[in-house]
Amino acid sequence: MDNLLQPALDCRLDLLDPQHQSALRLFNGFIEGLPTLAIDLYAATLLIHNLADPPASLAPLIPQVSDFYLAHLPWLQAILLKTRHAASRSERYGRLLYGTAPADRVREHGAWYALDLPGGQDASLYLDTRHLRKWALDHLQGKTVLNTFAYTGSLGIAALAGGATRVVQLDRSRASLDLARTSCRLNGFANHESDFLVGDFFARVSALKRSQAQFDCVMLDPPFISSGSRTGLNLEQDSPRLVNKLRPLVQDGGWLVAINNALFVSGKTYMASLQALCADGFLEIEALIPVPDDFTGYPATRRGEPPLDPAPFNHSTKIALLRVKKKPK
Repeated sequence: MDNLLQPALDCRLDLLDPQHQSALRLFNGFIEGLPTLAIDLYAATLLIHNLADPPASLAPLIPQVSDFYLAHLPWLQAILLKTRHAASRSERYGRLLYGTAPADRVREHGAWYALDLPGGQDASLYLDTRHLRKWALDHLQGKTVLNTFAYTGSLGIAALAGGATRVVQLDRSRASLDLARTSCRLNGFANHESDFLVGDFFARVSALKRSQAQFDCVMLDPPFISSGSRTGLNLEQDSPRLVNKLRPLVQDGGWLVAINNALFVSGKTYMASLQALCADGFLEIEALIPVPDDFTGYPATRRGEPPLDPAPFNHSTKIALLRVKKKPK
């Protein structure tokens, strides 16, 4: 294991902060040599993802992983193991291997983000959208923002940290939005109940349209959902439909941030779908926002490739910044 973990750690040393408050991916086994393993750092908590199916095929290596990081990061206070394909929910959500409690917050670009690391299969803060949070912090001062599929609201929190005047967080999970409220409290931001919308995306967006709501920036970061779900979403097919659903809510000259994290949608295919949306002249691709290097792997550590080429994006999490122009009435 050391021959994989050591070079990966060496490439990320400059991302470790002396206060141990940051969050990053320490090892992305999918492209760094062991596809069934991913390792994240949240403040002083090491989060190990056992992605193997069956899980027992990776289990013998987990003690080696723990020992390696305890030796190289002696300030670690907790190690949590999430086993993706475990039979029990408690194993999928996380079992503590070391320490007494996982971290409950991290700090990124000066903003605090509340965590509930054992609260679900995911880790409550997505590390692949760190650069997008920085963009929001740098560009949304004085703006109004709608964050759809908000999950724990990190994109909206970044916008508030950057001086946004209002951020509306929309998600169907009340528990996730409660974590967004906690992030607001950690940063001293106001908590207005009307800015937290719990419910189905389509119903809530339709209601916002009926009320003629307008925003300077709308975030679209849907999860990959099978076509058999209640919402009927499939990111391999439905990204254009979601973009068109949100376009009327964006002010003239405003931004629509479109994210597609479907592993089996190539960058070329996704770009073609966006270009088709831009063909009417009222939508323009302004920029592509890359995924951080610690998530994509480094030239010295990459040992594999994604199943489909993400180019012109640098990762299967494909982030496009779209500028919206209103049709004249």
